[in-house]
Amino acid sequence: MEKGMIKVSVLYPNGEGKKFDMDYYCNQHVRLVGELLGDSVKAATVEKGLGGANPGSSATYAAMGNLYFESMDSFQNSFGPNAEKIMGDLPNYTNIEPIVQISEVML
Repeated sequence: MEKGMIKVSVLYPNGEGKKFDMDYYCNQHVRLVGELLGDSVKAATVEKGLGGANPGSSATYAAMGNLYFESMDSFQNSFGPNAEKIMGDLPNYTNIEPIVQISEVML
């Protein structure tokens, strides 16, 4: 990633009674997002939570998805028109209310 890029992180908090279908997320949802946002997405990563800071503790997040864009305008112009379709797919893989953070890559 390059300095100045925009990173959109979608974090899915872990916890009792929460479900997350990693197979669907990786093989269906990420593909849908890629098709809808197209070339505006410069890179993407998916992470599966394995554990917390203390040995044997649960991961804070069940999963994290990260998308990288050249600029805030690029993100907003591609995501805005497709937000309803993207968010509408959530019930297909999770019952978790995601946390979204938009950041600027500094290093």
